[in-house]
Amino acid sequence: MINTFWELFLSATSQGLLWSLMAIGVYLTFRILDLADMTAEGSFPLGGAIATMCLIKGINPILATLAAFVGGLIAGFVTGVLNTKLRIPSLLAGIITMTGLYSITSRVMQNAANVSLLGKDTIFTIAQNWGLSRNNAVILMGVIVVFIVIALLVIFFRTEIGLAMRATGDNIQMSAANGIKTQGMKILGYMISNGCIALSGALLAQNNGFADLNSGVGTIVIGLASIIIAEVLLRNLSIGARLLTLILGAIIYRLILALVFQMNVEPSDAKLASALVLVVCLALPNFHLPHNLKKGDKNVSSLKN
Repeated sequence: MINTFWELFLSATSQGLLWSLMAIGVYLTFRILDLADMTAEGSFPLGGAIATMCLIKGINPILATLAAFVGGLIAGFVTGVLNTKLRIPSLLAGIITMTGLYSITSRVMQNAANVSLLGKDTIFTIAQNWGLSRNNAVILMGVIVVFIVIALLVIFFRTEIGLAMRATGDNIQMSAANGIKTQGMKILGYMISNGCIALSGALLAQNNGFADLNSGVGTIVIGLASIIIAEVLLRNLSIGARLLTLILGAIIYRLILALVFQMNVEPSDAKLASALVLVVCLALPNFHLPHNLKKGDKNVSSLKN
């Protein structure tokens, strides 16, 4: 029993680390910019497709992963332009880009539903060559990539541009009145967000050993669940600490799913199980302990920091 749980924990940790990049990307638009962006479900498989095809062509795994990140940046740029320049609502702009990315991802994969990486070196092979097991290699590389991303984001949000982006999300009218180019900040936010999401897709495709055209379906649920779990566990944190807690949120979410699937859930019911877990996570803020009220947290159901 203990060995089984330990194996589940290691699996959830390795998967959660890679999915935490998706959570970070969703957090940037959902919380920092206060925008609903559905581009995630298109940029995620795009990242996996780009990385996979690059690896098949013999490109270095690190460069292939970076190429996926660039693909996500471009996807975010398109959504940002649709939202800011063409004045299409953020939710609809994301859906439009997501729909278009399906065809683009299919073209990248040469019209195949999935592409295998069997026999190809991946970014995790680098760590395996150091003598690590497959699971430990995924955890190590996941930690390295995630902490690099978080460190860069923390540094970015301390710059003038980063502070301007956060101000745009907090109060767009006041930001514009103070001379901040809010449209540019939104576009930049979309780009960074979807870059992180595509990066997550690239790493997970390499971990799974294949890229799938439909892998983006429901992925935003995982990002939202990770955010909500992190915010329920620890509230009112700095941006750096919050990004770190998203790792914990993603790992806990994957662990919950792993435990649910141990109950012999049918594969066809996997999405339903994920949805039910998300419902529980969304309901958690309504059940805070009374001492939170004593600290002045009168709106315990709010999901805002």
